[in-house]
Amino acid sequence: MIKLAAMALIGAVSAVGAAQAVVSLDPTTRSDGLRAAVAHFVPEPQPAPAEGGAASIAKASDGHYWAQGVVNGASVRFLVDTGASAVALTAADAQRLGFDTARLNYGYKVMTANGEARAAAVKLASVSVAGAKLADVDALVLDKGLDASLLGMTYLGRLSSFQATRTSLILQP
Repeated sequence: MIKLAAMALIGAVSAVGAAQAVVSLDPTTRSDGLRAAVAHFVPEPQPAPAEGGAASIAKASDGHYWAQGVVNGASVRFLVDTGASAVALTAADAQRLGFDTARLNYGYKVMTANGEARAAAVKLASVSVAGAKLADVDALVLDKGLDASLLGMTYLGRLSSFQATRTSLILQP
C-alpha cells in the first residue's frame, strides 16, 4: 500500500512539473520576448558585425548555414551543425591547419551521416566566424565520413547566444 501511495505521489508531482513546463513554453505566458519572436516571422535587419560583436551568417540556397571561418589563422569552410557535439574537422582541413593526421590518436568512435568514424581530440587555438572569435576550442578530427568540417557545439555552446532566423544565423560572442 505504501508503494502504491509513493508511486501516486511521484506521478502527481511529475504531472504538475510537466504542466508547468508546458505553460512556460506557451508564448502567450512568456514576457521575455519569445512571444514577439513567435508572432513575427520576418527577421529584423542585422547590423554589420564588429570585432567581437554580433555576427551574421546568411542561410544558403540549400537551406544550410555555411560559414567561412578562420581557424588558427587559416581559412576553413564550415557547415553549422547544432546537432554536432563538437567542432569536427575533415582530415584534409586538419592537415591544412598543420595537424599531422597520421600521428593523431583516433581513440573516439563517432557517428556521422555516413556511418561510424574514428576521431581524435585536438585543441584549436582560435576560431573566428564572421567576427565572433573564441580561443581554445575543443575539436575532433575525423578519419573519414565528413564531406565538410562542422561548426558544432564546442564553439556554438560557448557563445552568449545564437539564433536561427528564416534568412540568417546570428552569433553573439
